[in-house]
Amino acid sequence: MPRSQRNDNFIDKSFTVIADILLKILPTSNREKQAFSYYRDGMSAQSEGEYAEALQNYYEALRLETDAYDRSYILYNIGLIHTSNGDHARALDYYYQALERNPALPQALNNVAVIFHYRGEQAIEIGQIEISKLLFDKAADYWREAIRIAPTNYIEAQNWLQMTGRG
Repeated sequence: MPRSQRNDNFIDKSFTVIADILLKILPTSNREKQAFSYYRDGMSAQSEGEYAEALQNYYEALRLETDAYDRSYILYNIGLIHTSNGDHARALDYYYQALERNPALPQALNNVAVIFHYRGEQAIEIGQIEISKLLFDKAADYWREAIRIAPTNYIEAQNWLQMTGRG
């Protein structure tokens, strides 16, 4: 049974019913409808911490989805899972792929910045000060772009940019 049919709480069930109605009335192909169903099941599994199941659904959604904009969100969510699992190199790859398809995806820009910032802190811990500066500068570039797109988001990043003179 698809995950979307197993939701236990009222909000998830309501979302599923509304999404199913929209899928039936919107003029989309069966392939696009299938892709969305896999994406929705991936989000549900991801929200419950079932990352392997979420990845399977996202990969299937990627196989079916042809729209670059929609693919960007699938790729972004795959990146989130790899970030959660501590595989930052793989996460970056998926965030970059998402940004290639949708350069105005501020959450992907933010997550890239967070990874570079984290790597900058790691570099400081092992005494690589010059490398840390480069990594922090790279984080700042991504945060500035995320803030340009979504100026009311990422307040902590805005404060960090100002405090470090990178604003």
